Amino acid sequence: MAEDKNPVILKVALIIFAIVTIVYGIALVFFTEGFIEMSGTDPFEPNWIRWPGGVLLGLGIAAIMAFPNPAKQDIFIIAIGLGTLFTGLTLLYELIFEWQPQYSVTFTAIPCVINLIMSALLFWGRRQAK
Repeated sequence: MAEDKNPVILKVALIIFAIVTIVYGIALVFFTEGFIEMSGTDPFEPNWIRWPGGVLLGLGIAAIMAFPNPAKQDIFIIAIGLGTLFTGLTLLYELIFEWQPQYSVTFTAIPCVINLIMSALLFWGRRQAK
């Protein structure tokens, strides 16, 4: 069985994933209050959403570490692919069923689309690399 047939799509997906998660991680850790204001929700304690920023930073760094040989990182690719899929579906559910007028549409719609596209790219790239 030949491995690494065409890992280009998977490498591109990993780079996109790393950039997006690192940017969101930095934003959640250092600019939490700005994110709360941009979302249009009522103010709440920012420490509740600060710690996921560290998790996102760690995932972004892990994606960079998996970049040289992504075909050998099957479990990691599946995990982040499912994570982005479930995140995108959750945001889509929020847009369709739980929407309130004071929320910012772009604050939810853009990450929804990005996560669903990243999930598709990760699974498609994984299939191409095998």
